[in-house]
Amino acid sequence: MADLPARPVLLTGASGALGRVLAKGLAAEGWALRLTDIAPFPDPLPPGASFTEADLTDGVEILRLAEGCGTILHFGGVSVERPFAEVLAPNFLGLYYIYEAARRERARVVFASSNHTIGFYERDVRLDQDVQFRPDGYYGVSKAYGELMGRMYWDKHGVENVNLRIGGSRPKVNDARTLSIWLTYADLTRLVIRATLAPRVGTLVIWGASNNSRGFWGRDGRDVIGWKPEDSADPFIPEQAGNVSGNPIEERYQGGFFCTIGYSRTEPSPREIFPPK
Repeated sequence: MADLPARPVLLTGASGALGRVLAKGLAAEGWALRLTDIAPFPDPLPPGASFTEADLTDGVEILRLAEGCGTILHFGGVSVERPFAEVLAPNFLGLYYIYEAARRERARVVFASSNHTIGFYERDVRLDQDVQFRPDGYYGVSKAYGELMGRMYWDKHGVENVNLRIGGSRPKVNDARTLSIWLTYADLTRLVIRATLAPRVGTLVIWGASNNSRGFWGRDGRDVIGWKPEDSADPFIPEQAGNVSGNPIEERYQGGFFCTIGYSRTEPSPREIFPPK
């Protein structure tokens, strides 16, 4: 019998692509899940799960849903680059309510952060977990804010949190950039399981990518939770290595297309040099 969380687990964003994957995978492990999203859940409800349609900005409802939970898997909110006004309420205010619920329940937060927190680093720079944020848009800023909120809630309130800087989690590799950032659904599910079940985490950052030889990212907190990716994008190299956009901004930076949205520099940005560690 697999290990089970001692208390129910709240999953926000349950109706989204990754939320649906996690709902199915975690239910198969026998977890007691409370699912929520602003949109209806599109699949048959997994065994051991309940679903409540709710808005992240409804703080009272979030507190109610989190009551008695030991972990909040926060995958809700705007998940792509959008104007600031659209990102503000769910990704900033909504995240505050998540952390307030976690503080009240003494729950751990597993936060779906993003590679877009560091999107304006060049692709040939290998990054460790302690690199400075360089978000590539308002969405990336909201995810950097989420990680900083987790840092503060750990230091001030002892709320444990694991920040998953997810690369590209999708069914298959569909371009050259994804060869570096791919996170298979199976590796994502195993990552969330370990982030939830690890005895003690404090506050951690983990790069959410499979074992890709062309990966951009290095050191992180994965050893603390005992996670090691089992899959790889490498089998797709022959098919996708030449599949590039042709846009010099998109191809220069780790954030890819997101870096080009609203981009208005009239000259190339200066290359930043990072000393070896």
